Amino acid sequence: MEEQPPVTEQPTQGRARRLAFAEQELRLISSLVLLIGLGLFFALPFVLSIGSVVFLPVVTALVLTVILSPLADKLNGWGLPNALASLVSLVVFFAILLLSGALILQPAVALYDDLPAMVQQVMARFGEVQQRFAWVAQINDQLAMLMNREGEREVVLATPSLLEELAFATPSFVIETVLTLLMTYFMVEARVRLRQRLLFGRTSFGTSIKAARVLREVQDRVASYILTVGWINAMVGVVVALGAWAMGLGAPIMWGGLAALLNFLPYVGPIVMLALLSLFGIGTADTIFLGILPALAYLALHTIEANFVTPSILGARFTMNPVLILIALSYFSWIWGVFGALLSVPILLMLTALFDHIGRPNLVGFIFGEPLFANDLLVEAEGEPDA
Repeated sequence: MEEQPPVTEQPTQGRARRLAFAEQELRLISSLVLLIGLGLFFALPFVLSIGSVVFLPVVTALVLTVILSPLADKLNGWGLPNALASLVSLVVFFAILLLSGALILQPAVALYDDLPAMVQQVMARFGEVQQRFAWVAQINDQLAMLMNREGEREVVLATPSLLEELAFATPSFVIETVLTLLMTYFMVEARVRLRQRLLFGRTSFGTSIKAARVLREVQDRVASYILTVGWINAMVGVVVALGAWAMGLGAPIMWGGLAALLNFLPYVGPIVMLALLSLFGIGTADTIFLGILPALAYLALHTIEANFVTPSILGARFTMNPVLILIALSYFSWIWGVFGALLSVPILLMLTALFDHIGRPNLVGFIFGEPLFANDLLVEAEGEPDA
């Protein structure tokens, strides 16, 4: 009988070497991507804050384009030309913005003259509370005497007045607003050409379909979120205005507008609204208990809205990690202040929609040896036939 040739292990060893090489190459690429991403994350605040005159209008126009594109598409579907539909959508948004600002700012300017009297009232109320707890202050003074602590000097720095700050800030604000509106119009007007380039400018049909899905997902998610949250916040503003009118607060429309506007800032906005209502209530009411009633009523309303109404309407599609929301708020507030805080949630939604399509990085697993993204190289290597 003829002897059978021995079975060689070369194909298996070659396949194992290819898999090991692919794994090392993928981890090296992932490490470079992670380092570049971390570098951009820590370097962008300095670049964007220094060049805020350039970058803030661009980012704002991009967010407004995503929000206004569905309205422009609907107007275009009704027979309006693309240029006119883009202009009408921008005019509608600007009119809503001006109306909201007038409803909030006009009563606020009228109440500004009463601010010194309210501050004195608040100080008087806290003075009454301090008198009731005078024994705490006496203990503190005795401890200071025992520790031989010398009196500290207070240094008061002269700061520019409100009118001076407005005089310096107005030209820059006007220029940035005009640039933002112009860029928003041209971006909304060019949305059709952008979609055509994404669909027909790719080398493969699968890439075109994926690019179109990403664009549609980003637009639908951000626009739907802003529209839905806008309606919810408008209803919150109506309820707050009616409550302020029922409790006898001055300028109930202003309080309703502030509640609707600040509710766009998750977590931070309601806290600011609660503080404003507390200070205004204590400064105008006869007792502290009556003064904090508006704040307590708003706290109850916000608890119901944030825990029951908004989650049931938005659903799981718009559910985001609270830690990510707070990181985005602090990150973009650090860069652009109040405007950055308003843009933080739409930017976070856009990034979330993008990562849902390209894959979210597995940062924690990457530390323990797992791949940063989907291990496509290893999948391809496993699918190749053995040599």
